[in-house]
Amino acid sequence: MVKKKATTFEDSLAELEQLVSQLEQGDINLEESLKSFERGIALTRACQQALQEAEQKVQILMEKNGTQTLEPFTDE
Repeated sequence: MVKKKATTFEDSLAELEQLVSQLEQGDINLEESLKSFERGIALTRACQQALQEAEQKVQILMEKNGTQTLEPFTDE
């Protein structure tokens, strides 16, 4: 069994954007379109998982004295 190389969120997102672009152009046949769609679904799930994990880490880091504190975001 071959292990897949771990990819970063950014790599997955870039590949997903490339797949979307190819599908939008409509220059590939049905079989390749389905393969691209399937890959896109896998990439979307991987990106969602990475975002959930990042959100959990942020929540843990934002916890103070056993309680979560929400702080307003300032774009400065």
